[in-house]
Amino acid sequence: MDDHGESAALGAGLSGALTEFGHRLMARVYYADTDFSGVVYHARYLEFLERGRSDYLRLAGVHHTELLDGKHGERIVWVVRRMEIDFRSPARMDDILTIDTRTEDISGARIFMAQQLKRGGELLVEAKVEAAIVGENGRPRRFPKEWVAAFIPMGRS
Repeated sequence: MDDHGESAALGAGLSGALTEFGHRLMARVYYADTDFSGVVYHARYLEFLERGRSDYLRLAGVHHTELLDGKHGERIVWVVRRMEIDFRSPARMDDILTIDTRTEDISGARIFMAQQLKRGGELLVEAKVEAAIVGENGRPRRFPKEWVAAFIPMGRS
């Protein structure tokens, strides 16, 4: 059955968009994201932030499935090494959230990212994330040079 291009149109916004600072993703808060009081449960913010980072990687050309398949010579994975989160204000059911992700630095096997989760113009959550690339043996792997340009924001050099 022909979908008349609807799948392509729907999929175009599914992963958010690369921006001059990094990446932006929109997400809705569902009932399953909330606790008994109707606000987002604190651990769910980690999932919203993860979606932002994962889609940033995908649009920058780094696909988790290719990493697991060994496309870069061996199976490699991303791991979060450190995360610092400031919860400023709660999100609630049916809110539309904006998840902004930007690269602050790349060093050796590590990438340092800053993330903000907003409702409209209101900052709800701010996070600093240090992630690393590790090989099958669990040892750090250098950040591939060809990825650096994809993760350095267009507005910075």
